[in-house]
Amino acid sequence: MIPVFSGQILNKHKVQYFQCPDCEYICTDDPSWLQEAYKNPINRTDTGILSRNIYDAKITSCIIYSFFSQNKKYLDYGGGYGILTRLMRDIGFDFCWYDPYTQNKFAQGFEYSPNGDEIDVITSFESFEHFVQPLDDLEKIFAVSHNIIFSTVLLPKPVPKPDDWWYYGLEHGQHVSFYSQKTLQTIAKKFRVNCYSYSSIHLFTPKKIDKKLWFLVCKLYWLIFPLVKSKMVSKTFRDMEYLKISKEDEVA
Repeated sequence: MIPVFSGQILNKHKVQYFQCPDCEYICTDDPSWLQEAYKNPINRTDTGILSRNIYDAKITSCIIYSFFSQNKKYLDYGGGYGILTRLMRDIGFDFCWYDPYTQNKFAQGFEYSPNGDEIDVITSFESFEHFVQPLDDLEKIFAVSHNIIFSTVLLPKPVPKPDDWWYYGLEHGQHVSFYSQKTLQTIAKKFRVNCYSYSSIHLFTPKKIDKKLWFLVCKLYWLIFPLVKSKMVSKTFRDMEYLKISKEDEVA
């Protein structure tokens, strides 16, 4: 790793950034400030949390419906407050939630159990940039499923300095890892999967997918999503009945 520049995180921590000359991955030095940065797991500047989850739910629905089974079990890894899990269940996909750092507020009762059903697809939106040791986290994720839909904004070219790119997140200090397309391809090779990207949406999978079809599904998600939704059966009411029964069992 080669030192490339420094920045100031949380307006007080001077931080050195390093880059791998081979795969172009960039990370900070030892993030000793993380306890302070995660005082609020969802940082206050994340004003796009709802619009982003709505977008993620729509494009994820289109990707799963187009390239995977629609009747399997799915997991949102690093699921935050459970917004995406709830949205995906409302559409009709059997999603469960996992996040060791954040309270599940919107998908209570649908937490992931390692001893449960096999997971076909994992989603992990806006998580990769939080990984301090990405390969360790990816080992855990790939141990559950080799089909991973995720998002992270890729490094621009030329690589910007910290003050010139919002995604470094200097004001909240939670982003410590940054990837280029070459980084993702290197990860894919290590785990023996294929990598497909569209803007900040990415897919790791052992499947070979037609790149033109991938591009069309992602680009035209807004047109495809209403059709997908019409084909699915929402779990909203069924989940309510399930949770009512579960609550009655707890009381009994």
